[in-house]
Amino acid sequence: MKVIAFNSSPHKDGNTAQALKVVCEQLEQHGVTTELVHLYPMGLRGCCACMKCKEAQDRCCHGPQDGINGLIEKMLEADGMLLGSPVYFSGMNPELKALIDRAGMVTRANGHLLKRKLGAAVVALRRQGALPTFDGINHFFLVSQMIVPGSSYWNMVLGGAPGEMRNDEEGLDTLRTLGENMAWLLKRLQD
Repeated sequence: MKVIAFNSSPHKDGNTAQALKVVCEQLEQHGVTTELVHLYPMGLRGCCACMKCKEAQDRCCHGPQDGINGLIEKMLEADGMLLGSPVYFSGMNPELKALIDRAGMVTRANGHLLKRKLGAAVVALRRQGALPTFDGINHFFLVSQMIVPGSSYWNMVLGGAPGEMRNDEEGLDTLRTLGENMAWLLKRLQD
């Protein structure tokens, strides 16, 4: 069992990355392998709507060659994924939006390749905008026919400066519960 975690923050050890690590630690304690991928250095661009992925039916994006196909392959190899984003003006940041738009188009155009995989959003914010960001990420999972595990609250942590999210005990508990629930569900789906 494997879960791939995508950190879209420009900060490799910022609150978004740290929040994803909390979930990954819980998954690993339950025997699930995890991998954390940092999107920001890749310079992902949005979908250009060329529709070549639909024409070619080769599970690849034919737009900008910025590493997107390697990310799509990681999604396909994993049993589940975590998509982590900081809040930018009440929404996900552009790096995550580019991943969602391009991977979403390729996987849907090639027969709904993410169907029945697990997907969970993780949101880091300073003050406001968590729910629109959380909802936007979950819309990707739901339209991709993925399974979205719940937690004890919405999967978000509060903090401005890197590491401040460690002071949000309720947020940390929510992330730990998410990791436990994902691990439980992954084990049940393997049966």
